Amino acid sequence: MNPGELFAIAAFLPYSLPSMPIIKSAIKRMQQNEERRRRRLPVKTSMKTMIRKLNDLVAGGKRDEAVALLPQVHKAIDMAAKRHIIHSKTAARKKSFVAKLVGGKK
Repeated sequence: MNPGELFAIAAFLPYSLPSMPIIKSAIKRMQQNEERRRRRLPVKTSMKTMIRKLNDLVAGGKRDEAVALLPQVHKAIDMAAKRHIIHSKTAARKKSFVAKLVGGKK
């Protein structure tokens, strides 16, 4: 995606784009940041979706299905931490939260 395309889609974004950099290295840095953001987004989204599914199962009283889904949720959290999308201690906190969520309501 070249810098001109960023401004073409700027009107449809829910957030505003910063002013366009003039220096070549700053332009390249902006492009790298956007590419990295685009690469990391699916991992974080899938992790949050898995946690949301687990939360919905527990809220719906389907504890057996939630217990079956727990290893997949832990895997999604671990993958996000492994790729440095979330901090390792944040991953530990999230894993503890979902384990307590599933195990706490008997």
